[in-house]
Amino acid sequence: MDIVASFWNGGASLLGYVVPFLFVLTIVVFVHELGHFLVGRWCGVDIKVFSIGFGRELFGFDDRHGTRWRFAIIPLGGYVKFSGDADASSAPDSAGVAQMTARERERSFPAQSIGERAAIVAAGPIANFLLAILIFAATVYTFGRPVLAPRVDQVVAGSAAERAGLKAGDLVVSVDGAPIVSFAEMQRAISTRPNERLSVVVERAGATLTIPVTPDLVENSTALGKHRIGVVGVQASRRAEDWSTQQFGLVESVKVGLHETWFVVERTYDYIAKLVSGRESTDQLSGPIRIAQVSGLVASNGGMLALLNLAAILSVSIGLMNLLPVPMLDGGHLMFYAIEALRGRPLSERVQELGFRVGLGLVLMLMLFVTWNDLVHVRSLL
Repeated sequence: MDIVASFWNGGASLLGYVVPFLFVLTIVVFVHELGHFLVGRWCGVDIKVFSIGFGRELFGFDDRHGTRWRFAIIPLGGYVKFSGDADASSAPDSAGVAQMTARERERSFPAQSIGERAAIVAAGPIANFLLAILIFAATVYTFGRPVLAPRVDQVVAGSAAERAGLKAGDLVVSVDGAPIVSFAEMQRAISTRPNERLSVVVERAGATLTIPVTPDLVENSTALGKHRIGVVGVQASRRAEDWSTQQFGLVESVKVGLHETWFVVERTYDYIAKLVSGRESTDQLSGPIRIAQVSGLVASNGGMLALLNLAAILSVSIGLMNLLPVPMLDGGHLMFYAIEALRGRPLSERVQELGFRVGLGLVLMLMLFVTWNDLVHVRSLL
C-alpha cells in the first residue's frame, strides 16, 4: 500500500506541475503563432499548417481555407507553415515554389514583398507583447491591486538601511526620483539596483528627508532557484490601516499593462547585459523543467490569477527570445530581410540554408544548457 500511495502521490505531484505548465505554454504559443497566422492571411498568403507542438499529430482538423490545425505530441512550441516554406522553421522551398502554378506562387510566402514578409514574421513577438499587456491590464482592472504602504516597520541590525540612517516609522516617498506608493514598488526599485547609491526620500515625523542608501547584494535560494537581488534590510508594516486596494479605470489599467510589460523587457535586457559583461551567472537561465516547476508552485499557491500573470511574463520572454538575430528564430528572418533590403536581392539559398543550420545548432545548444541547469537545480532540492 505504501508503494501504491507513493506512486499515486508522485503522479499527482507531477500532474500538478505538468498541467499548469501546459496551460501557460499553450496560451503563449497559440497567441504567438496566431499573430503570424492572422497577418499572413491578411497579406493573402496560403497557410498550410497551424501547429501547437512538434512531431506526430495527436489530433486536428482542416478549415475551409485548407489550413491544417493540429496538436502534436511534443508540446514545447509550435509553428505556422506558409505556402512556400520548406519546413517548420520557414526556410524557403525554392524547388517547391518552382513547381507551383502562377496563382499558387502569387499566394506563397516568398512571393510577398519584404515589408509584408517582415510584418508576418514580426507579428508573432508583437502578439506576445500584446498578450502580456492585456493580461496585466485585465487583472488590475478586474481585481484592483492590493497596496501595502511603503512604511518601515523595523530596520534589520547591520543592514544597509541601518548604515544609511533609515528608522522604523519612515514612510518612503520616492527612490531615485521615482514616486513610490507601495512596499512592493519600493522592493522592486531596490532589488534591481544592488550596490548602487540610491536617493531615498522619506517622511519622518512630519518632515521630508533625503537619505542616500546603497542596497547590499544578496543571493536568495528558493524552490524557484537562486536570485541575486538588492536588499536594504527593512521589514514591512504590519498595521491593518496600511493596507488598501487600488482600483484602476480602463485607461489606467492599460497604462499598468504597458508599464509591467516594459518592466519585464527592461529586466530581461539588463540581465543579458550583465551576463555578457560577466556580472551575472548563467545559473538563472531556465528551461522547460524549471518553468513547469514554477507553474505548479504558482498555481498551487496563487491560483489562476497568479498563473495568468506568469503567462504574461513568459509571453514577454518568448517574444524577446524570438527577436534575437539568430537564423531560424523570427529575429533571424528579420535580419535576412534587412540584408535583402540593403543588397537589393536576397542572400543565396546556400547561405540561408547554412544560416538556418547554424541557428538550429545554437537553439539546440541553448536548450541542452538550460535543461542541464534545470536538472542541477532539481538535484539541489532533493
